[in-house]
Amino acid sequence: MNQLHPRPGRGPQPSPAEVAFDFPREWFEFTNPSDADHIITCDLTWLLSTYSCAFGTSACPGIDSENPDVGCCGHGAFLCDEDDRDRLIDTVKAMERNASEGPSSRGWWQNRPDAVNDWLATIDSDIDEPLEPWLEWDELDNDEGEPEPALKTQVLNGACIFANRADWPGGSGCALHQWAVAHDVEHVHAKPDVCWQLPLRRLEDWEERPDGHEILRTTITEYDRRGWGNGGEDFDWYCTGNPGTHDNEQAIWQSHKVELVELIGEECYNILADHCRAREKAGTLGAFGPSGYPLLAIHPATRAAQENLAPDEV
Repeated sequence: MNQLHPRPGRGPQPSPAEVAFDFPREWFEFTNPSDADHIITCDLTWLLSTYSCAFGTSACPGIDSENPDVGCCGHGAFLCDEDDRDRLIDTVKAMERNASEGPSSRGWWQNRPDAVNDWLATIDSDIDEPLEPWLEWDELDNDEGEPEPALKTQVLNGACIFANRADWPGGSGCALHQWAVAHDVEHVHAKPDVCWQLPLRRLEDWEERPDGHEILRTTITEYDRRGWGNGGEDFDWYCTGNPGTHDNEQAIWQSHKVELVELIGEECYNILADHCRAREKAGTLGAFGPSGYPLLAIHPATRAAQENLAPDEV
């Protein structure tokens, strides 16, 4: 007889301003033309949605109602690996080289630590470098749910150390992003992975098929509130399920081309883009199949934005 395991806690829940987490989604799966053992699975419902980041506008009250001006940058950014760490070092070096072009005597970075120059002077020497003055150690749960040491950007005055505020001559926003825009550098090459990947979530797992053959499956989907784990329930507001962030003229597959190319490669992106164009042409918002589900599984927040509905009316 099968035994039921104890039911886990409910976990994060959407706020009243957000649509429900679970709804019909449409998926597109294809094989990477350059690797027959690599399958790409894409959440079309998310990629065909009209979401766009609302940071700096009235549509973004921030994930912390007591600190709304910093959007979702209040906790610092955890680094994924050494490549992520090295990319951040390279961006800081470039910001220092271009400091005279910045909007202030402090360069591009409002909260630039005084120790930056001294630290940069040590990285080409033979001594063991101290921790970068913009990082700190914290803990992050591993795949088994156990906490382990992890590096993240420091939090200063309630926000990431790279978060410039409204009183900064260059305006509020990420110093790394502002520098990248000013120097025609793609933000995916200047910021930590977690910062530029949002609102996209890439999951990768090895799968063993019934014949014993292993394949790699890459899944591209929505980074909803639950993607943050239990910490997601602490957010007073979250963007991806909020209709107020779904008023972009372009769908995500277009507006986030740079990010998608970085996540799955140019060749795979072109396959995805061709399919999205055809799907948009074939599907209509009001068409439903015999099952009662829409023929195009449109994101409910996008539908609410288009039809001026409240989240609970979708």
